[in-house]
Amino acid sequence: MSEDMKIYLPSSPLPAPRTGILTAFDPGTRTLEAGFQVAPPFKPIPVDIVFEKDVAITLRDGVTVHADIFRPVGTEKVPVIVAYSPYGKAQGTSVSVMGVFGLVGLSNGIVSGLEKFEGPDPAFWVEQGYAICNPDIRGVVDSDGDSVLWDRQDGRDGHDIIEWLAEQEWCSGKVGMSGTSYLAATQWFTAAEQPPHLAAINPWEGVSDVYRDLVMRGGMPDIGFGQQLQNGSFFGKNRKENIVAEVEQYPLINDLWANKIPDFERITAPAYVVASYSNTLHTAGTFRAWRRMASEQKWLRVHNSQEWPDYYDEDNQAELLHFFDRYLKDEQNDWEETPRVRYSLLDLEGSDRVAIAADQFPPSDVASTKYYLNGRTRTLGTATPTDDAPTVYAAASNPNAVSFLIRFDVETVLVGYPKAHLFVEARDADDMDLFVLIQKLDAHGTPLEAFTTPNQSAVIHDLTDYGATILKYKGSDGRLRVSARNLDSALSTEEVPAHSFDVVEKLAPGQIVDVEIDLLPLGLVFYPGEQLRFVISARNLLGTMMPGIQEYVPANSGQHVIHTGGEHASYLQLPVQTR
Repeated sequence: MSEDMKIYLPSSPLPAPRTGILTAFDPGTRTLEAGFQVAPPFKPIPVDIVFEKDVAITLRDGVTVHADIFRPVGTEKVPVIVAYSPYGKAQGTSVSVMGVFGLVGLSNGIVSGLEKFEGPDPAFWVEQGYAICNPDIRGVVDSDGDSVLWDRQDGRDGHDIIEWLAEQEWCSGKVGMSGTSYLAATQWFTAAEQPPHLAAINPWEGVSDVYRDLVMRGGMPDIGFGQQLQNGSFFGKNRKENIVAEVEQYPLINDLWANKIPDFERITAPAYVVASYSNTLHTAGTFRAWRRMASEQKWLRVHNSQEWPDYYDEDNQAELLHFFDRYLKDEQNDWEETPRVRYSLLDLEGSDRVAIAADQFPPSDVASTKYYLNGRTRTLGTATPTDDAPTVYAAASNPNAVSFLIRFDVETVLVGYPKAHLFVEARDADDMDLFVLIQKLDAHGTPLEAFTTPNQSAVIHDLTDYGATILKYKGSDGRLRVSARNLDSALSTEEVPAHSFDVVEKLAPGQIVDVEIDLLPLGLVFYPGEQLRFVISARNLLGTMMPGIQEYVPANSGQHVIHTGGEHASYLQLPVQTR
């Protein structure tokens, strides 16, 4: 049924900025000798590498895709790591990828240029006795078929590629997956198909629900990045999925969108999951998948930066090797002594705490604590205000927001899942787009922020003044269209509300409704005298996720009323560490 709902548009050839030195179709096997350098900016390879270019792989429905395989010289059978994404397998040397490294402040010299964008570098992994498989997936570059965007079709295709690799004479029969962003999301789908030879996965920040994370977060049709992803990738010979048209055609959850959510309960492979608090695209999805996956052997590390610098960090690469050695090479090392959870705490003042060990997330010493909104004093407190004191703003005014403050007298640590429970009313409108934000303020009331990347240039300041949230952390945010407030009772928990997005419930004049809004997981330290500011607004307080994408315009009019106290005691629930 979901396949019949898909909408396609013609694809187009890979443009010059996305074309790498090795993009041209040229099947065959060759040996790259130690010291080979694909181009001057990139590091030379440390060992001889067998390079099988444009290898044909036939999928279960007869579609042929092509992959580049890098493996050690010799006859010893080796495990292989798959980097599955629509980004051309030879784009590592493209102007586009080199520009992304420059944007975040990474030197192109830390990689060989043979890696797929956001994927493992063959220069490192082949030296460690692994092969790397970079497929051009269905519908991409020279591969046949029509491409789809984050879909269970990716899982079926990933299954077939893994099983084909396991049968190759050079392969030990053990296959893993690794990579960030798109390459992380496809791991959820593939692992859920349970390919017999998939031995371990390493999702490093990625969407796990296209509807809730990418195109309809909070029930709002915010298609800016979806449009960029659709139009800036999936280059090929045939057709590509038109997700922008699908959002317009199918604004509510249906079979099409359900097909873009992995079956988490079927993910059983050992998993080393990496997350952050700061990626407004990936954070919710990574933590969701971590919570819901069925793997008994799963580890979570929550870092304090941006995914690309974190992924290519030498120490983190060595740790990932330790994980894969355990499950792809069956080495009885001490990986399993690694704490199941390691989280970070941000202080936004240069003294973040990282790699804090725990048995679970949130840690067991965290208590969900309600801080009630007081409309008279504009403060937050643990006591319920007795009087109903509404606060009001006009959606078209400046400011079109209200905020509430609390000053902490003692060091206070928040780590886990925050949520807002609000009683709201619309005047002269039948709906509301609400945006909420938790900010940290210093003792003098100044908002604290922190760059997530090494690049802190003037250009990055310009980009992040309003937008480019992946480059600078400004707090934990959430959003909800009030007519989409219906909760999914099967998915919601006391800490993390989940909306069904299958019904529209408009507001009647004078109607007061209570809504629950999930905010991104956080880890924040407040020192004595510092403040937390909770903001409710009619507009996106953070701006766009990526530079240069279309900003969402909220569908707001009239006045928003936020009720506080009495029978309508709105609150912000925070995960407070009690030790």
